[in-house]
Amino acid sequence: MNTAAVMTALGQITLQDRPMPQAGPGRAVVKVHAVGVCGSDTTYYRHGRIGDWVVDGEIVLGHEAAGEVVEVGAGVTGLAVGTRVAIEPGTPCRGCAQCMAGRYHLCPELEFLATPPFDGALVQYLELDARTLFPIPDTMTYEQAAMVEPLSVGIWACRRAPLRPGDDVLVTGAGPVGVLAAQAARALGARSVTISDVSDFRLQLAEGLGFTVERADQPGRGRFDVLLECAGAPGVLAAGMDRLREAGRAAMVGLPKQSVELPLSVLNRREVSLALVNRYQDTWPLGIALIASGRVVVDDLQTHSFPLADTATALETGSRDPRSMKSIIYPQQV
Repeated sequence: MNTAAVMTALGQITLQDRPMPQAGPGRAVVKVHAVGVCGSDTTYYRHGRIGDWVVDGEIVLGHEAAGEVVEVGAGVTGLAVGTRVAIEPGTPCRGCAQCMAGRYHLCPELEFLATPPFDGALVQYLELDARTLFPIPDTMTYEQAAMVEPLSVGIWACRRAPLRPGDDVLVTGAGPVGVLAAQAARALGARSVTISDVSDFRLQLAEGLGFTVERADQPGRGRFDVLLECAGAPGVLAAGMDRLREAGRAAMVGLPKQSVELPLSVLNRREVSLALVNRYQDTWPLGIALIASGRVVVDDLQTHSFPLADTATALETGSRDPRSMKSIIYPQQV
């Protein structure tokens, strides 16, 4: 049996039996134990598209995943049956100009889990390029290992800014990625990290992790060296960049649905820079180390748990429950 939660139409999830995968050369089969729900999963589930990526037919969602290797193909090294792994969801071609330059996350042929037309991880067994599987310590849970993916977004945002030791950082948006980006910034040497949001529940969680918090719907005070914009709400990027000091740096993680207007004449006087964030590159080893060491705390972010049969409920929980942060789906629990 290899049961998958399949999106068969907008707003519909059906459990289906899929063929049991076999490990080809350089690949491995993973028994998937934990899959985090991302906002992109919910967007595909509700609307069937994100930008140019359009769902055309059935698709399996889920890309924040961890599991156990149950089969390895010819030529695989560093993995064995029983190895517990965190899964990097993108597989590049490794031969194009972007890959050869080290920017594999920009590979035009990137196969990314749960991005049309590629199926995702909400399935009991999954065959993957072995180079996308990273062993985790025995002390790390599968739930923690699945959180390496959203943490990687935060790590990459810090690198893109770029963040430097001693910086004062503002993070806009206290969702899972925002809170993880804030923790990444602190672990990478930020002097101070402030998080803004409109949700009292999320601000309370962030404050409990030791961050200064602000209500986003009230005037903020203070200036910063770095902005990590993780909200994607209209006007937040411009407002955040307005609070940057001279030579401040911003990294935009949250993608608003509308066009973004920026007061360039004002920002130009302070020579503020803006970097865009498209997934991540070479972040899994650091992400695993930060979580395993306790420098980044992820357990507090998991607010809901679901068996595979309740995937539809899991996909809706983020918008229906104001006290939701991260839902984890367990494919082995049907």
